[in-house]
Amino acid sequence: MATLITPQHSSPVEDADALHKACEGWGTDEKAVISILGHRNATQRKLIRHAYEDRYQEDLIHRLEKELKGDLEKAMYRWILDPAERDAVLANVAITKSVDYHVIVEIACVYCPEELLAVRRAYQSRYKRSLEEDVASHTTGAIRKLLVNLVSAYRYDGNEINTRLAKSEAEILHGAIKEKDYYHEEIVRVLSTRSKLQVTATLNHYREAYGITINKDLAGNPSDKYLEALRTATRCINDPKKYYEKVLRTALNKSGNDDDALTRVIVTRAERDLREIKELYFKRNTVALEQAVAKETSGDYKAFLLTLLGKED
Repeated sequence: MATLITPQHSSPVEDADALHKACEGWGTDEKAVISILGHRNATQRKLIRHAYEDRYQEDLIHRLEKELKGDLEKAMYRWILDPAERDAVLANVAITKSVDYHVIVEIACVYCPEELLAVRRAYQSRYKRSLEEDVASHTTGAIRKLLVNLVSAYRYDGNEINTRLAKSEAEILHGAIKEKDYYHEEIVRVLSTRSKLQVTATLNHYREAYGITINKDLAGNPSDKYLEALRTATRCINDPKKYYEKVLRTALNKSGNDDDALTRVIVTRAERDLREIKELYFKRNTVALEQAVAKETSGDYKAFLLTLLGKED
């Protein structure tokens, strides 16, 4: 369930006028901006952008980029974009600037086929190149093969599971991993082509048959980016909420905090399943996610994240 709290009725025109007023004159009323946009869903935000441009002949995103600073500006920019376009931007930054394979694997393995296709279309529209092309251009070797296969996939998204196939492919995976043949093409094939329910069935059989999770068997060299991407893929497919909880926990516990990862998870999951992720976080850490975020962030950036987390003023 989502954590985003939205009004039953809102006027895009009135919101656009209020945002314009918040940005007028000396200084910006960040609290007003957060109060409006932090309580609007993707459809409402899109309507506000259209209304703002119609009334003031200016792109609201560009205006907010001028008015806001630092972590708040980055978080608000990601929030106000259409979801598919936002993920395209996140993927491009991950590929061309930060070389963060986690983001690419998240998008490829958490989203359903139609959502991934929408991201790929948004990426091509925005950058005039395909997502697959850019992934291939900025990676090499085994990691390139894995990531290109993942982002190119259009998995079956139904409920059918072939138990016999799950057992057979669990045996194939175990055989390759037992021989430390981590680069075996069958590992990439199974993770990138099977439906998520089928992969989950295979991973479950792997654990039941061999008494160990595939991720523990894939531990190998902790600095190996390919093995790390494999483990991330299995986590994202098998239990994305549990995966996101770990990303948040790591981001908040990291020295200096990983605000980029923190912002990414809260912004992308606030309209989806952040409530369940919050519950997992509390069970794992015995502290509320809102409390942890409030402790590790500050100012208007903190206020915005807490708003998306569903914390009432």
